[in-house]
Amino acid sequence: MNISDMILAIPALMISLAFHEYAHAKAADWQGDPTPRRAGRLTLNPISHIDPIGLVVFWLFRFGWAKPVPVNPFLFRNRRYGDVIVSIAGPATNFILAFIAVFIFRSGIAAFNPALQTVFALLIIYNLSFGIFNLLPIPPLDGSHVLKGFLPESLKSKYQQIESFSMIILIVLLWTGIIGRILGPAVYSVIDLFDSIAFSFFRLVGLF
Repeated sequence: MNISDMILAIPALMISLAFHEYAHAKAADWQGDPTPRRAGRLTLNPISHIDPIGLVVFWLFRFGWAKPVPVNPFLFRNRRYGDVIVSIAGPATNFILAFIAVFIFRSGIAAFNPALQTVFALLIIYNLSFGIFNLLPIPPLDGSHVLKGFLPESLKSKYQQIESFSMIILIVLLWTGIIGRILGPAVYSVIDLFDSIAFSFFRLVGLF
């Protein structure tokens, strides 16, 4: 990635991270938890969500983190699956944004402006990378909350025991390149899927 692309990556990153965290906050608020609203997280303002170190890591390596949205699961209306709903909201929003960006990119609307085209391409990659990375079932990632929500009580406590080692696990997986080998093929497989859907749609309506 050259300097100009790294500069254009900033708005793509801001949008991807802000929408992800806002989705968590909105889902928790919808579940009856006022904690995100009181913390000022019910906003799309990236400044409220960005973790500077996580942003730089994301900027350089295509995966990173933002400031976690504070929630109180005991206040959720759905005590059984409230945490699952809130956790899945962030990655789901990233997939939706990527899908929209693929349609805009494929439509040719941004073709007249190379910089805008680059931003949409990065929006696709960053949103899918962030969404898939967060779905990994490793605490404290969103995927761990989703998995925990469906585990029987007998296994839930055992699964929670790995939380104290979660950062070590993540560092090892990052250092050995395992996460990269998972994310790369997964991201481009989803891009191919979204792209084929967009192409079929535009061909159906006679644009291609």
